[in-house]
Amino acid sequence: MAVVFWDLGGIMENIYFMKKFTKKKENFVCEHCGRAVEGTGYTNHCPKCLWSKHVDVNPGDRLEKCDDLMKPVDLYKEGQNWILVHRCEKCGIIKRNRISTGDDFDEVIRLSQEIADRKTKNNCHGG
Repeated sequence: MAVVFWDLGGIMENIYFMKKFTKKKENFVCEHCGRAVEGTGYTNHCPKCLWSKHVDVNPGDRLEKCDDLMKPVDLYKEGQNWILVHRCEKCGIIKRNRISTGDDFDEVIRLSQEIADRKTKNNCHGG
């Protein structure tokens, strides 16, 4: 549990929060590329194609009713970690997750090039 103090007009407020995470070690078959994936309890996307599935409200809880595929749409560095951004194909929600050491590095490079090309194209066309 973390304690955060906010200064609201001179009044210090305590805000308690805890990240809701349920470790769930599950194997699955990627619905995008068909790869059989051995879960670690932290696995949230296919290490081959980098696609995910919208199954969680909070990480690991499997309570999301949407249940659609999530496309990898962005990639950026945050501190020492590379962050993969997914967008749900059905409801459009955006989720961020760390790249794993088990992820296909060639696919990470291909995705980063695709994103760079898309951003360059958008900048060249004013959008």
